[in-house]
Amino acid sequence: MTTARDIMHRGVKCVEANVSMVDAARMMRDMGVGALPICGEDGKLKGIITDRDIVVKCLAEGKDPSSCNAMDLAQGKPFYVEAGADIDRVLQEMTQHKIKRIPVIENRELVGIISEADLAQHLPEDKIGSLVEAIKSGPADHVS
Repeated sequence: MTTARDIMHRGVKCVEANVSMVDAARMMRDMGVGALPICGEDGKLKGIITDRDIVVKCLAEGKDPSSCNAMDLAQGKPFYVEAGADIDRVLQEMTQHKIKRIPVIENRELVGIISEADLAQHLPEDKIGSLVEAIKSGPADHVS
């Protein structure tokens, strides 16, 4: 059985909740990623910030990216999967919540993240098609 742990990107780095969008964008650029998990002072997952969030929820709204912080843009409860969850469970969660990335948790700590590209490498084409179709309509009213 393939699990979330088997396909996740390890070594994921959190952005602190109070980090500005300028700093978050620089972290994304330097790491070559399009999303960063947001962690609070307690080290627990609070949400995810994406490059699209920065553009749509900060810049397009006329907010100052140097004073707008990660938690200002995070909405709703973040979704995640346990590291031992099987790949079908990962697909189900991402499809149900219409999200392109999902954090992976083990022992209440963030240990990785899975993107739709990670799933595409491990699932048959028809299952990936279902995920893409669900995501295409956009995320629900929560963190993506």
